[in-house]
Amino acid sequence: MTLKHLVCGAAWLTCWVAQAATLRVADAGDVQSMDPHSLNETLQLGFTGSIYEPLVGRNKDMSLAPLLATRWTQTSPTVWRFELRKGVTFHDGTPFTATDVLFSFKRGAADGSDMKGYTSPIKDVRQVDSHTVDIETNAPFPILPDTLTSLYMMSKKWCEENKAERPVDRRKGVENTASFKSNGTGPYRLKERQPSTRTVIVRNFNYWNKVEGNVDEVVFTPIGNDATRVAALLSGEVDVLQPVPLQDVERVKASGKFTVLQGPELRTIFLGMDQKRDELLFSSVKGKNPFKDKRVRQAFYQAIDVEAIKSRVMRNAATPTAEMIGPGVRGFQPDMNKRLPHDPEASKKLLAEAGYPNGFEVGMNCPNDRYVNDGQICQAVAANLARIGVKVNLQTETKVSYFPKILRRDTSFYLLGWTPSTNDAHDAMYNLMSTPTDKGQGQFNLGSYSNPKFDELALKVQTETDDKRRNEAIREAFKVHADDIGHIPLHQQALAWGFGKHVSLVQLPDNRMFFKWITVNGAR
Repeated sequence: MTLKHLVCGAAWLTCWVAQAATLRVADAGDVQSMDPHSLNETLQLGFTGSIYEPLVGRNKDMSLAPLLATRWTQTSPTVWRFELRKGVTFHDGTPFTATDVLFSFKRGAADGSDMKGYTSPIKDVRQVDSHTVDIETNAPFPILPDTLTSLYMMSKKWCEENKAERPVDRRKGVENTASFKSNGTGPYRLKERQPSTRTVIVRNFNYWNKVEGNVDEVVFTPIGNDATRVAALLSGEVDVLQPVPLQDVERVKASGKFTVLQGPELRTIFLGMDQKRDELLFSSVKGKNPFKDKRVRQAFYQAIDVEAIKSRVMRNAATPTAEMIGPGVRGFQPDMNKRLPHDPEASKKLLAEAGYPNGFEVGMNCPNDRYVNDGQICQAVAANLARIGVKVNLQTETKVSYFPKILRRDTSFYLLGWTPSTNDAHDAMYNLMSTPTDKGQGQFNLGSYSNPKFDELALKVQTETDDKRRNEAIREAFKVHADDIGHIPLHQQALAWGFGKHVSLVQLPDNRMFFKWITVNGAR
């Protein structure tokens, strides 16, 4: 190498060091596992989505983007061919091939996986050659590419060598190497993992694609206390935090050094009730299940003052809803988005008719570090229900213990939020409202609401290729579910990300933060 080459090389290195940056991110809760198949949760998928990648991703406008697949076409009504990107390697240098795709789909469908809702419509995944796979569905499935955006590809070789062939099972507390280590194809690789304390990822300089931003290290810190989290931002200890507590939005804005980026989120917050057990696990009612009676479910619905929750708890950063999906999701029905009126007196009459004139006691499970003001929402719900004679024994807890519990269905009454990763109504219909099966249908229908007519319509929505007929089926299914009071939808929450003015980022309505699109400019 000549002296000229050495000087140029040194100059390039100096330039890179000046531009590269560390990004410090704080969140109300922690990423629960490094296993990309262990939990179908937005924070989990967003963070691990910088380490692992799916075949199909999203652009900044939420349109589909080719990632590990460069092209996909339908070769028959039930078969899709995916051409895989060549020259891609995992972080350990192992080439990415069709073998890894077949393995990842099998792993995503295995017991313990939280991704069964995405794999269950699939009949078979076949290798055509080293960089081509055919995916056959059980029936025509026009939105298959949309469903693959959350199923990340893993290295078969690495999983076998590290005894991580099966996914981490959050329900049973089963861990393996994939909980704490990783080996993806994404723009960042895992450097350090201290659960509940901090996680550090660094740039993968062998990444197959260009990275728009200049972040070469991300330090992620969970800070559960709202005041502490905001203080960390205002003092400059962190560069980005989410969510900004609603009571602190104006204070952060007024500082002059920080921006609060707010926007509508695709997530719907709702309540679910155990409608399967003959006797509730946590209730004063013995020998029967009051939630099997529609009158009781409707009484709960009409007792809850969503407008008061909106104004007092959510500080107007929420949109009350009657549907399980919100505006921006394909299949949302604006004219059907009309809630039953808040009417405590009607609720009391319904309870009396159902045989509970004096109400009853019921346990309620709620996270306190997952959704915006989630614990406070549940406290407001409990107070509303107390006015109709229902005593709610509320248990709020960190999502680390909350999710394993409710995913085991160890609950009688619970709060949950859902963002359709496909940006389509079918996602919520299939995962939240369809009758649960061991194949993945209704995997997050934790209260086991069941109506054969709804299931029939959900299947029609899944397979229908005519947009008009598909929308008609969605409308009919939504009416069935609403008439049954299958769940109690509350609202769509708003996003609120706080960050220094030295940071440029992209906020998506699904609340996933991609570090490859973030730039840190100048001094903090």
